[in-house]
Amino acid sequence: MPDATLPDLTRYDAVLFDLDGVLTPTADLHMHAWRTMFEQLFAQWEIEPPYADQDYFDHLDGKKRYDGVAALLRSRDVEIPWGDPADDPSVDTVCGIGNRKNTVFSAVLEAEGIAAYPGSLALLDALDAAGVPVAVVSSSKNAGDVLDAAGIRGRFPVIVDGLLAERDHLPSKPAPDVFLAGARLLGVSPARSAAVEDALSGVASAAAGGFGLVVGVDRGAGAATLAAAGAHIVVDDLAELVGPASR
Repeated sequence: MPDATLPDLTRYDAVLFDLDGVLTPTADLHMHAWRTMFEQLFAQWEIEPPYADQDYFDHLDGKKRYDGVAALLRSRDVEIPWGDPADDPSVDTVCGIGNRKNTVFSAVLEAEGIAAYPGSLALLDALDAAGVPVAVVSSSKNAGDVLDAAGIRGRFPVIVDGLLAERDHLPSKPAPDVFLAGARLLGVSPARSAAVEDALSGVASAAAGGFGLVVGVDRGAGAATLAAAGAHIVVDDLAELVGPASR
């Protein structure tokens, strides 16, 4: 049953959603792709300690692809040239390794497809019925493909993704720039808007941007850590907010 004590999102001027892990379960696909690629790379380069699932939450989740690669390698005291976004996936640069991961991700997405979380769709329906504008704010360059695969691109008049961030030189979450860009494109004040995130870096990004409500969705990061990063409330699924949003 919906918790009547949860906030009513229709009282906010807009709601900005992260994509992976918030609207769609693509976080699982990203985790699989990162794990596959880094386990092979670490074995080839004899890097210790081996890649672990916690590395995804600590260094990769919510960040732009290349920043995540650099952060994870740096955690193992490994520094390599940054390279160029056009680098072939076989090239051992930060960009080449990031592109290597994307090749794996794209293959998995094409083979398996993706569907939005039912609870997230229900919340989007409630916000749409109330006339509350929404946006996607994602660090992923694959955001458009994921939105298309899930059949929900048309719900969002504003999409801030990794491609836009690269074009406009916006730094990765946890910097607030991408969320602030989303609010600016919607024409709303962050202080009167809500942001929804499942990643620690994303929660910190929205909190740093001064959003009036930061909702953490616990898909594995942990409620306590999301709250510590700046989430005002934490839910397990956005279905919990449908009752308040439709009152």
